[in-house]
Amino acid sequence: MAGGFAPRPGVHYTALWFNENGLRRALAFADRLTLTGSISLAASDAFSRKNLNRGHAENLEAMRKQTAAHQAAGVPVTRLGVMAAFGCNYQGDISPAQVVQTVADGLAVAAEAGVAITDISLADTMGWATPIRIERGVGAVRERWPGMRIGLHLHDTRGLAVANAHAGLRLGVTKFDSTVGGLGGCPFAGQKGAAGNICTEELALLCEEMGIATGIDLDALIEVGRMAERIVGHPLPSELLRAGSLDAFRRQAA
Repeated sequence: MAGGFAPRPGVHYTALWFNENGLRRALAFADRLTLTGSISLAASDAFSRKNLNRGHAENLEAMRKQTAAHQAAGVPVTRLGVMAAFGCNYQGDISPAQVVQTVADGLAVAAEAGVAITDISLADTMGWATPIRIERGVGAVRERWPGMRIGLHLHDTRGLAVANAHAGLRLGVTKFDSTVGGLGGCPFAGQKGAAGNICTEELALLCEEMGIATGIDLDALIEVGRMAERIVGHPLPSELLRAGSLDAFRRQAA
């Protein structure tokens, strides 16, 4: 898994695992990976069954066992993730009330285990989010748990990821999951060929043009995206990989 890279100072490397076997594999590279655990639930029971082959109640029990395994391994559990937080291809619309209840269930698992959740991630797993859905979902969770840091995991399935990120930024969200070139996607979303996560370079452009400094060299990041295209052998959905940054044109116009 992580044997092929040498870590660079100042860079945090993470991994994703789904069971105790995966956790053990991650622990073998604890010298190079930043390991943190999470409680992962779905606001849609139908998606939970498609994705994990277990319903919400069964998944809560699985999260109790997973949290205990993390504790036994000394891995902190500080994050609660809610998939399908804005809508579901199998169940339809997901209300803010359903999201709040899912978060409450996850926090109850954390309380039972004695772990302190500091971050809540709301995932638009199947691309149902719109700016107004972001406002309502984030607002409902923040109203109930004002001390929690809320992050967004956005997919660009219907081309609204940047608009949704803008809505999140206006609400004070400062943590976003993103991928170079828009890599990724969910194989259990029931939508073959859908775009993946919000593109890191497009999110960086949005922030910079809003006056939010990212510290990212956008032109260099675009080149990384183009390199990713060569590696995977097919075009990626990022428009910036073809259009280039605004700064490149500003330099030409100067």
